[in-house]
Amino acid sequence: MTEMPHVVVLGAGFAGIAATAELARSGFRVTLVDHHPYNTFQPLLYQVATGGLNPGDVTYSLRYFAARRRGVRFRRAMVTGIDHDRREVICADDLCIPYDYLIIATGVTTNHFGIPGAAEYSMSMYTRADALRVRDTIFGGLETIASHSEPGAGKFTVVVVGGGATGVEMAGSLAELRDNAVRTVYPELDPARVNVVLVEMGDAVLPPFDESLRRYALRELIKRGVDVRLKTTITQVHADKVDFADDTSMPVDLVIWAAGVAGDSALKEWGLPLGKGGRIEVEPDLRVIDRDRVLAVGDIALIVKNPQAQLAQPAIQMGKHAARQVARLHAHALPEPFAYRDKGTMATIGRADAVMELPIGIKGRGLIAWLLWIAVHIVTLLGNRNRVQTMINLISRYGGPKRSGAIVGDVLDTPARKKAIEES
Repeated sequence: MTEMPHVVVLGAGFAGIAATAELARSGFRVTLVDHHPYNTFQPLLYQVATGGLNPGDVTYSLRYFAARRRGVRFRRAMVTGIDHDRREVICADDLCIPYDYLIIATGVTTNHFGIPGAAEYSMSMYTRADALRVRDTIFGGLETIASHSEPGAGKFTVVVVGGGATGVEMAGSLAELRDNAVRTVYPELDPARVNVVLVEMGDAVLPPFDESLRRYALRELIKRGVDVRLKTTITQVHADKVDFADDTSMPVDLVIWAAGVAGDSALKEWGLPLGKGGRIEVEPDLRVIDRDRVLAVGDIALIVKNPQAQLAQPAIQMGKHAARQVARLHAHALPEPFAYRDKGTMATIGRADAVMELPIGIKGRGLIAWLLWIAVHIVTLLGNRNRVQTMINLISRYGGPKRSGAIVGDVLDTPARKKAIEES
């Protein structure tokens, strides 16, 4: 019996996991490579960052994932390059992994758009470690101002940059943390001393959504006490302030960057064609241009003739499609172009409040959209244990009294406080 080809999948996000599962079902030998030993459910990282979920609720063991699928092996490694001639993935520590077919699903990272100080003084939420760092810094800031309980002693200002789904969800969750949990955890602290600011360069939040839903989301954020600043451009980020294009500045304690994504600059050394945003250019069938045995999927892939949104559903569908194309290539059949099936988009604003837009023209907002948002996210999580734990923690946060507590950890100083300590 002829041995099935060996497929290497780089990256264990939505696209990589979907591709690996589909390949395993088709009987291929698969090596899944990632520099983390776990998959991270990124859409709920903002809940970890604001004390709503434990990090273990949104992470899933890749070794367990591989062990449950015949022919799949997991390797934790840092990829440093690709030898296309020898068909090998080059990793740190002189490790080389041979492949017959290669699927690249490495995802993207934060795009600071070249704004001075943004990379140094802002925080992002693309990994488990990022979310924990944000959470611990938020509570570090709250601890600092709570220790000075006299009226007018100081404020804690968090600026969220970017009015997309991540920015809106983070700003709304921070506002709820201020209005609800702070009253219980920090009874000596006046919530009015915590400022949440959302900065968006465009003229609306949630740009992909229908105009009526954009207006609704804006009203709800303002109702929750978020200082929303549209048509506002940040020109520089400092440890304790941000500068705007109109020559004004705002004192800040923490800047959370949710404004854009880009491919890892290291991809330039991998011999791959890169397009806009540092994404790998691929043919309609997801094969990398001029690389017949290499495919790219998910956020890192740019279909030149049909670009897809960098969201979970396109990534999942691209991962499955790439696996099917490998099977077709192995069978010497012609590859098929990728066709995205739109299942709609949604974003949560806060407790009992979300917006959704389905491809058949149905639009929703408020409680029903929020309940659907919860259901979709819980079902999409890997593992029943994660689904149950997430459900329990979300019920604790949203289903009980409004003055609920929060999951906390270590306490970190904000960039502004670090600067103040250095100068004292």
